[in-house]
Amino acid sequence: MANLLHYGDMDIPYDVISNSVLSKKVRIHVHPNSRVEVEAPHNHCPKKIEDAVRKRARWIVTQLAITRRIKEHTLPRAYVSGETHFYIGKRYQIKVIQSKELQSEVKLKAGRIEIITRSTDLVSVRRRLNNWYKAKSKNYFERRLELLSDKIPWVEETPSIKLITMKKQWGSCSPNGNIHLNPWLIRAPVDCIDYVITHELCHLREHNHSKKYYELLQRHYPNWKHVKAKLDGMAELLLAE
Repeated sequence: MANLLHYGDMDIPYDVISNSVLSKKVRIHVHPNSRVEVEAPHNHCPKKIEDAVRKRARWIVTQLAITRRIKEHTLPRAYVSGETHFYIGKRYQIKVIQSKELQSEVKLKAGRIEIITRSTDLVSVRRRLNNWYKAKSKNYFERRLELLSDKIPWVEETPSIKLITMKKQWGSCSPNGNIHLNPWLIRAPVDCIDYVITHELCHLREHNHSKKYYELLQRHYPNWKHVKAKLDGMAELLLAE
């Protein structure tokens, strides 16, 4: 039976996830897909969890309203100035500049993603922005992979990365040890990127999703369940074209 928060005439379902990292406090998250998640210390009293959720009821309702508005304004994308797009977990407004004199390019400038292009039609702007994402993701993923590989004992040499656009997966690991990552993962927060990379690094040791595999993942990324839930909750926004 689902946990329910009763607020006014609303019944809001929420999931409770045990997090051994927490000692006393309960964390509440409202994900972009309107999923409410409550992180609680291991073996935390259910009554205390329920009380904590009730105390934050007004905040939860406000966040749900915000996520609905964001979703309404995000889909479908028009690729025009003022529209917001994700980059490493943050929202940036894009500024589209049409110019025949300036070189076409995409860059972060003054807290915005600036797109200089000869044509401002949707297809052209989307192509330039997506190419920028791919270029940024390759470099960023390689740096994170090198950092994370150093912490995992069975990885003797940093694997190579290949970018593959996928509709339902963030990453995969080939039998010969090559790691494939979805370039749109660059839109996700750093902890989500690290989770996906760690997930694939664990497949270098255990190729299937076996009990041993999840033991490895738990050992090297203890908070993976929460981060995975967050990434799953953001998937619709991050993959939107």
